[in-house]
Amino acid sequence: MRLNKLITLCAFLSFAFSANAQKLRIAVAANAQFVSQKLAEEFKKETNVDADLIVSSSGKLTTQIEQGAPFDVFLSADMKYPQELADKNLTLEQPRIYAYGQLIMWMLNKSLKLSQPADLQQNAVNKIAIANPSLAPYGEATLQALGKLNLTDKLKGKIVYGESIAQVNQYLLSGAAEVAFTAKSIVLDPQQQGKGKWVPVNDKLYKPIAQGIVILKSSSGKNLESAQRFYTFLFGPKARKILKAYGYK
Repeated sequence: MRLNKLITLCAFLSFAFSANAQKLRIAVAANAQFVSQKLAEEFKKETNVDADLIVSSSGKLTTQIEQGAPFDVFLSADMKYPQELADKNLTLEQPRIYAYGQLIMWMLNKSLKLSQPADLQQNAVNKIAIANPSLAPYGEATLQALGKLNLTDKLKGKIVYGESIAQVNQYLLSGAAEVAFTAKSIVLDPQQQGKGKWVPVNDKLYKPIAQGIVILKSSSGKNLESAQRFYTFLFGPKARKILKAYGYK
């Protein structure tokens, strides 16, 4: 009899441990990589819920979700991709804007005299890193800005594409490019501050980068409960303060 009770207790504890061990799975567009780490830390302080961040371009994450990736929440760099998922009935609700991102030019060489995109024509700049516009909204915004300034053809030979903002940043940090068009949130992260210099791109040159959130239908059970709590947290005062500190509007 005692043995049966012990077996039952072990089974219950094993189940309980398994349920609690499951982390919230948040798919994050690369521009929000660092701010999401900070958000996840604060979220854990409030809820004791751990989160795994899966970082990539919004386009690639969307494809993974369509193919059945077991994510709970999707933080996209725009509204287009989460809307596509909503239209395919893969989300619990319509996407909601949680912040607006800002585009910047980032360079490690502080002696480069760059104050506007037109300055990229100088000979000192050989390679310019831009995120793939077909996968990453910040890349799309970059080409919008260059197009309005009639610079696209003039800079064509210098442009190298990364599949995401994360890869664009890597191109810059590895020396493969002198300048990167990236998100303001990247250079405001404490780990990146002091690395080179950056200048903002006039936000009238590109469409507002409205970033969206959705809870995915693949979420269930305890994870769904955590996903709904994270959703509420993201629109609360603590998260708003963090987003503002990382340059989001």
